[in-house]
Amino acid sequence: MSLLHASIAARAPEAMARALARLLAGTALPFPPCPGAWIAFAAADDGTAVEVYPSGTRLDHGPSAVAFSAGPPRRDAGATHLALASPLAVPEIEALAAGFGWTARTCDRGPFDCVEIWTGEGLLIEVLDADMLADYRRGMTAANWRGMFGMED
Repeated sequence: MSLLHASIAARAPEAMARALARLLAGTALPFPPCPGAWIAFAAADDGTAVEVYPSGTRLDHGPSAVAFSAGPPRRDAGATHLALASPLAVPEIEALAAGFGWTARTCDRGPFDCVEIWTGEGLLIEVLDADMLADYRRGMTAANWRGMFGMED
């Protein structure tokens, strides 16, 4: 199974989608099903994407499909974060983050390293270059997780 897409909220959806698209070397486009929303597609154009809704957007169980409703923007931290594989090298990732005024630092997560980016939205994005992604694919397995934390099968 692969994660195909995720959705996040941002006070400036277009700007966030454009930044994510740059990290993914892809394209940012409007997301018409949700007024004011944008979507960032990865360069592979294989369906990998991040939908960016205006802050406060709620997903509702509509009569025949998901419905979008607006709510007040929130500034508090949440549990949502993304891990993205980027074709950019670490210095390029750090420069991109700096260009947006975001904090970026390389961190050791145990089974992999990543560039930890904190956006102006309070969102954590873990960005992995090619080498980091290779380590991630080798290290982030259920078996390795069990071993790291002393869990039984």
